[in-house]
Amino acid sequence: MDFSKLFRSKVFTVVLLGLGAFIILLVIFKAGVAVGFKKAGFSYRWGENYHRNFAGPRGGFLKDLRDQDFMEAHGTFGSILKIDGLTIVISGKDGTEKTILANDNTVVRRFRDEIKLSDLKEGDYIVVIGSPNDAGQIEAKLIRVMPAPLGGSRPFKYKKI
Repeated sequence: MDFSKLFRSKVFTVVLLGLGAFIILLVIFKAGVAVGFKKAGFSYRWGENYHRNFAGPRGGFLKDLRDQDFMEAHGTFGSILKIDGLTIVISGKDGTEKTILANDNTVVRRFRDEIKLSDLKEGDYIVVIGSPNDAGQIEAKLIRVMPAPLGGSRPFKYKKI
């Protein structure tokens, strides 16, 4: 058998390209599974730690996930309910309270101006971007103060479409 002719054939090229495309699809699928697993883990841990964070029901309320979306693990938007040092509690889009942990590296902005964490006050509407931790809290990397939504209702709730 002449291997040089086999390697130069169109069939070999097509098979090799097909195998490469299949491997790329498998990598993309694995990345999607990893992201989904991380989001599901955050939602689970947040529910399990609900009673510790907010004195809620002991078993948490995420035991039954039927028809529920995952919570935002890497960011949220809402009005500030309480500020205690570097810990901020906000009311999210669905009325659930979320704990935000700030640190010395957290950037806080109002429009284009950088402000101090101490300039935040209860009732401010903020957008938080950060990383989830194992206690179901968001460790903030960026906090941006936003103008109050039209109507100015508190706590902030999105209208479902």
